[in-house]
Amino acid sequence: MRGKGRSIIVSGRRGFTPLEIKIFNGAGKRFLTGFTLVELLVVISIIAILMAILMPILRNAKERTRETICKANLRSVGIGLLMYSDDNDNTMADSSITNGFLWYDSPGVFKKIDDSDAYWGVAYIDYVKETKVFGCPSLRRVPELIYSVDPKLIQQAAFGLNMNVSSKNTDAMRHHSQFIVTHDHVEPKMEQGSRDMFHNDGPGTVNLTHYREGGHRARFYRDIFRHNIRISERFRTGGRANILWLDGHVSSLEETTGNNVPERWYTGD
Repeated sequence: MRGKGRSIIVSGRRGFTPLEIKIFNGAGKRFLTGFTLVELLVVISIIAILMAILMPILRNAKERTRETICKANLRSVGIGLLMYSDDNDNTMADSSITNGFLWYDSPGVFKKIDDSDAYWGVAYIDYVKETKVFGCPSLRRVPELIYSVDPKLIQQAAFGLNMNVSSKNTDAMRHHSQFIVTHDHVEPKMEQGSRDMFHNDGPGTVNLTHYREGGHRARFYRDIFRHNIRISERFRTGGRANILWLDGHVSSLEETTGNNVPERWYTGD
Protein backbone atom coordinates (compact mmCIF):
# COMPACT_ATOMS: atom_id res chain seq x y z
CA MET A 1 0.00 0.00 0.00
CA ARG A 2 1.48 3.35 -1.02
CA GLY A 3 0.52 6.97 -0.60
CA LYS A 4 2.10 10.37 0.00
CA GLY A 5 5.65 9.07 -0.03
CA ARG A 6 4.99 6.18 2.35
CA SER A 7 4.47 2.47 1.90
CA ILE A 8 2.78 0.11 4.38
CA ILE A 9 3.40 -3.63 4.54
CA VAL A 10 1.26 -5.90 6.71
CA SER A 11 2.69 -9.36 7.32
CA GLY A 12 2.06 -12.22 9.67
CA ARG A 13 2.53 -15.94 10.24
CA ARG A 14 0.37 -18.60 11.78
CA GLY A 15 0.43 -19.19 15.49
CA PHE A 16 1.69 -16.57 17.89
CA THR A 17 4.39 -14.98 15.77
CA PRO A 18 4.34 -11.21 15.46
CA LEU A 19 1.70 -9.50 13.42
CA GLU A 20 3.74 -6.71 11.92
CA ILE A 21 2.71 -3.42 10.47
CA LYS A 22 5.67 -1.83 8.76
CA ILE A 23 5.51 1.72 7.55
CA PHE A 24 8.29 2.99 5.34
CA ASN A 25 9.08 6.51 4.46
CA GLY A 26 10.04 7.58 0.99
CA ALA A 27 13.64 6.54 1.53
CA GLY A 28 12.62 3.00 2.37
CA LYS A 29 13.46 3.28 6.08
CA ARG A 30 11.09 1.54 8.53
CA PHE A 31 10.03 3.66 11.50
CA LEU A 32 7.03 1.80 13.06
CA THR A 33 6.30 -1.84 13.84
CA GLY A 34 3.39 -3.58 15.56
CA PHE A 35 3.18 -6.10 18.42
CA THR A 36 2.26 -9.72 18.82
CA LEU A 37 -1.25 -11.11 19.13
CA VAL A 38 -0.35 -12.41 22.60
CA GLU A 39 0.67 -8.92 23.67
CA LEU A 40 -2.60 -7.54 22.32
CA LEU A 41 -4.61 -10.11 24.28
CA VAL A 42 -2.65 -9.34 27.45
CA VAL A 43 -3.41 -5.63 27.10
CA ILE A 44 -7.12 -6.33 26.56
CA SER A 45 -7.17 -8.62 29.60
CA ILE A 46 -5.51 -5.99 31.77
CA ILE A 47 -8.03 -3.37 30.64
CA ALA A 48 -10.91 -5.75 31.43
CA ILE A 49 -9.53 -6.44 34.91
CA LEU A 50 -9.07 -2.73 35.59
CA MET A 51 -12.63 -2.02 34.46
CA ALA A 52 -13.95 -4.77 36.73
CA ILE A 53 -12.13 -3.16 39.65
CA LEU A 54 -12.98 0.44 38.84
CA MET A 55 -16.65 0.16 37.89
CA PRO A 56 -17.90 -0.72 41.41
CA ILE A 57 -15.73 2.07 42.82
CA LEU A 58 -17.21 4.54 40.36
CA ARG A 59 -20.75 3.35 41.09
CA ASN A 60 -20.16 3.74 44.82
CA ALA A 61 -18.73 7.22 44.31
CA LYS A 62 -21.77 8.17 42.24
CA GLU A 63 -24.14 6.87 44.91
CA ARG A 64 -22.26 8.76 47.63
CA THR A 65 -22.76 11.91 45.60
CA ARG A 66 -26.49 11.20 45.28
CA GLU A 67 -26.75 10.57 49.00
CA THR A 68 -24.94 13.82 49.77
CA ILE A 69 -27.38 15.74 47.56
CA CYS A 70 -30.30 13.99 49.26
CA LYS A 71 -29.03 15.08 52.67
CA ALA A 72 -28.50 18.63 51.44
CA ASN A 73 -32.08 18.69 50.16
CA LEU A 74 -33.37 17.51 53.54
CA ARG A 75 -31.38 20.23 55.29
CA SER A 76 -32.95 22.83 52.99
CA VAL A 77 -36.38 21.45 53.81
CA GLY A 78 -35.49 21.62 57.51
CA ILE A 79 -34.50 25.27 57.26
CA GLY A 80 -37.80 26.07 55.58
CA LEU A 81 -39.79 24.26 58.26
CA LEU A 82 -37.97 26.04 61.07
CA MET A 83 -38.58 29.41 59.40
CA TYR A 84 -42.27 28.56 59.09
CA SER A 85 -42.38 27.57 62.75
CA ASP A 86 -40.69 30.79 63.84
CA ASP A 87 -43.27 32.84 61.93
CA ASN A 88 -46.20 30.86 63.33
CA ASP A 89 -45.72 30.86 67.10
CA ASN A 90 -43.40 27.85 66.95
CA THR A 91 -46.15 25.70 65.46
CA MET A 92 -45.87 23.48 62.41
CA ALA A 93 -48.37 23.56 59.55
CA ASP A 94 -51.58 21.55 59.63
CA SER A 95 -50.77 18.58 57.39
CA SER A 96 -53.55 16.33 58.63
CA ILE A 97 -55.27 16.16 55.24
CA THR A 98 -52.45 16.32 52.67
CA ASN A 99 -51.49 12.79 51.70
CA GLY A 100 -50.65 12.74 48.01
CA PHE A 101 -47.80 13.42 45.58
CA LEU A 102 -49.26 16.43 43.75
CA TRP A 103 -47.97 19.98 43.99
CA TYR A 104 -50.16 21.86 41.53
CA ASP A 105 -53.84 22.39 40.76
CA SER A 106 -52.82 23.95 37.45
CA PRO A 107 -49.50 25.21 36.05
CA GLY A 108 -47.98 27.59 38.59
CA VAL A 109 -50.88 27.27 41.04
CA PHE A 110 -50.09 25.23 44.14
CA LYS A 111 -52.64 22.97 45.77
CA LYS A 112 -54.05 23.90 49.17
CA ILE A 113 -53.31 22.08 52.41
CA ASP A 114 -56.95 20.95 52.61
CA ASP A 115 -56.52 18.85 49.46
CA SER A 116 -55.90 15.16 50.19
CA ASP A 117 -54.06 14.74 46.87
CA ALA A 118 -51.57 17.49 47.75
CA TYR A 119 -48.02 16.74 48.80
CA TRP A 120 -47.33 17.95 52.34
CA GLY A 121 -44.61 20.30 51.09
CA VAL A 122 -47.23 22.76 49.77
CA ALA A 123 -47.67 24.04 53.34
CA TYR A 124 -44.04 25.19 53.41
CA ILE A 125 -43.44 26.22 49.81
CA ASP A 126 -43.23 29.94 50.70
CA TYR A 127 -40.20 29.10 52.84
CA VAL A 128 -38.55 26.34 50.83
CA LYS A 129 -39.26 27.99 47.44
CA GLU A 130 -38.24 25.10 45.16
CA THR A 131 -40.13 21.81 44.90
CA LYS A 132 -37.02 20.00 43.65
CA VAL A 133 -35.46 19.99 47.13
CA PHE A 134 -38.14 17.50 48.13
CA GLY A 135 -36.56 15.04 45.71
CA CYS A 136 -33.89 12.40 46.25
CA PRO A 137 -31.42 11.64 43.43
CA SER A 138 -31.38 7.98 44.48
CA LEU A 139 -35.09 7.65 43.71
CA ARG A 140 -35.89 9.27 40.40
CA ARG A 141 -37.04 6.47 38.09
CA VAL A 142 -39.68 4.10 39.42
CA PRO A 143 -42.25 2.07 37.45
CA GLU A 144 -45.11 3.03 39.76
CA LEU A 145 -46.04 4.74 43.02
CA ILE A 146 -48.23 3.53 45.87
CA TYR A 147 -51.06 5.62 44.39
CA SER A 148 -52.21 5.66 40.76
CA VAL A 149 -50.41 8.83 39.67
CA ASP A 150 -47.51 9.66 37.38
CA PRO A 151 -44.37 7.90 38.76
CA LYS A 152 -42.31 10.96 37.82
CA LEU A 153 -43.92 12.83 40.71
CA ILE A 154 -41.55 11.02 43.08
CA GLN A 155 -38.77 13.24 41.74
CA GLN A 156 -40.20 16.09 43.83
CA ALA A 157 -41.93 14.09 46.55
CA ALA A 158 -39.44 11.53 47.85
CA PHE A 159 -39.73 12.18 51.59
CA GLY A 160 -42.50 10.91 53.86
CA LEU A 161 -43.78 13.24 56.57
CA ASN A 162 -44.20 12.03 60.13
CA MET A 163 -47.92 12.56 60.79
CA ASN A 164 -47.16 13.75 64.33
CA VAL A 165 -45.50 16.87 62.93
CA SER A 166 -48.89 18.25 61.90
CA SER A 167 -49.80 21.33 63.97
CA LYS A 168 -47.05 20.43 66.46
CA ASN A 169 -46.13 23.17 68.89
CA THR A 170 -42.39 22.82 69.30
CA ASP A 171 -42.26 24.79 72.56
CA ALA A 172 -43.70 21.79 74.38
CA MET A 173 -40.95 19.47 73.17
CA ARG A 174 -37.72 18.95 75.08
CA HIS A 175 -35.65 16.95 72.62
CA HIS A 176 -35.88 18.44 69.15
CA SER A 177 -32.84 16.43 68.05
CA GLN A 178 -34.76 13.20 68.75
CA PHE A 179 -37.98 13.93 66.90
CA ILE A 180 -38.31 12.80 63.29
CA VAL A 181 -39.83 15.29 60.86
CA THR A 182 -39.41 13.46 57.57
CA HIS A 183 -37.24 10.82 55.95
CA ASP A 184 -36.68 8.75 52.82
CA HIS A 185 -39.85 6.88 51.96
CA VAL A 186 -42.14 5.91 49.10
CA GLU A 187 -45.32 7.24 50.66
CA PRO A 188 -45.97 10.91 51.32
CA LYS A 189 -47.02 10.57 54.96
CA MET A 190 -46.33 7.96 57.62
CA GLU A 191 -49.40 7.61 59.82
CA GLN A 192 -49.84 3.92 60.63
CA GLY A 193 -47.20 3.23 63.24
CA SER A 194 -45.03 0.18 62.65
CA ARG A 195 -46.87 -0.51 59.39
CA ASP A 196 -45.08 2.36 57.65
CA MET A 197 -42.62 3.78 60.23
CA PHE A 198 -39.14 2.62 61.23
CA HIS A 199 -40.04 1.54 64.78
CA ASN A 200 -41.58 -1.85 65.57
CA ASP A 201 -44.04 -2.94 68.26
CA GLY A 202 -41.57 -4.64 70.57
CA PRO A 203 -39.44 -7.78 70.79
CA GLY A 204 -40.16 -10.34 68.11
CA THR A 205 -41.84 -7.84 65.79
CA VAL A 206 -40.62 -5.90 62.75
CA ASN A 207 -41.22 -2.47 61.30
CA LEU A 208 -42.63 -1.44 57.91
CA THR A 209 -45.01 -4.42 57.86
CA HIS A 210 -46.94 -2.98 54.90
CA TYR A 211 -43.71 -3.17 52.91
CA ARG A 212 -42.31 -6.51 53.97
CA GLU A 213 -43.13 -9.96 52.65
CA GLY A 214 -46.88 -10.46 52.67
CA GLY A 215 -47.62 -6.74 52.89
CA HIS A 216 -49.75 -5.11 50.21
CA ARG A 217 -46.91 -2.69 49.37
CA ALA A 218 -44.09 -5.24 49.47
CA ARG A 219 -42.94 -4.38 45.94
CA PHE A 220 -41.85 -0.93 47.14
CA TYR A 221 -39.63 -2.03 50.02
CA ARG A 222 -36.29 -1.62 48.27
CA ASP A 223 -36.98 2.07 47.60
CA ILE A 224 -37.00 2.94 51.32
CA PHE A 225 -33.49 2.02 52.52
CA ARG A 226 -32.24 3.19 49.16
CA HIS A 227 -28.75 4.55 49.75
CA ASN A 228 -25.59 2.44 49.51
CA ILE A 229 -27.55 -0.67 48.51
CA ARG A 230 -25.27 -3.72 48.77
CA ILE A 231 -27.65 -6.68 48.87
CA SER A 232 -29.97 -7.78 46.08
CA GLU A 233 -32.49 -9.72 48.17
CA ARG A 234 -36.10 -8.63 47.80
CA PHE A 235 -36.53 -7.60 51.44
CA ARG A 236 -32.97 -6.74 52.28
CA THR A 237 -30.89 -3.96 50.74
CA GLY A 238 -28.04 -3.50 53.20
CA GLY A 239 -28.63 0.19 52.58
CA ARG A 240 -29.71 3.15 54.66
CA ALA A 241 -32.25 5.97 54.77
CA ASN A 242 -31.75 9.67 55.46
CA ILE A 243 -33.69 11.37 58.26
CA LEU A 244 -34.45 15.04 58.98
CA TRP A 245 -34.87 15.82 62.70
CA LEU A 246 -36.78 18.71 64.24
CA ASP A 247 -33.63 20.61 65.20
CA GLY A 248 -32.63 20.67 61.52
CA HIS A 249 -29.85 18.10 61.51
CA VAL A 250 -29.82 15.18 59.08
CA SER A 251 -28.52 11.68 59.75
CA SER A 252 -28.57 8.23 58.17
CA LEU A 253 -30.23 5.11 59.54
CA GLU A 254 -28.87 1.73 58.49
CA GLU A 255 -31.48 -0.77 57.32
CA THR A 256 -33.24 -2.09 60.39
CA THR A 257 -36.21 -4.13 61.55
CA GLY A 258 -36.89 -1.48 64.16
CA ASN A 259 -35.28 -2.79 67.34
CA ASN A 260 -33.02 0.27 67.51
CA VAL A 261 -35.74 2.82 66.73
CA PRO A 262 -37.87 3.96 69.68
CA GLU A 263 -41.44 4.98 68.94
CA ARG A 264 -40.86 8.27 70.76
CA TRP A 265 -38.74 9.41 67.81
CA TYR A 266 -42.06 9.73 65.98
CA THR A 267 -44.37 10.75 68.81
CA GLY A 268 -42.08 13.25 70.52
CA ASP A 269 -43.04 11.89 73.95
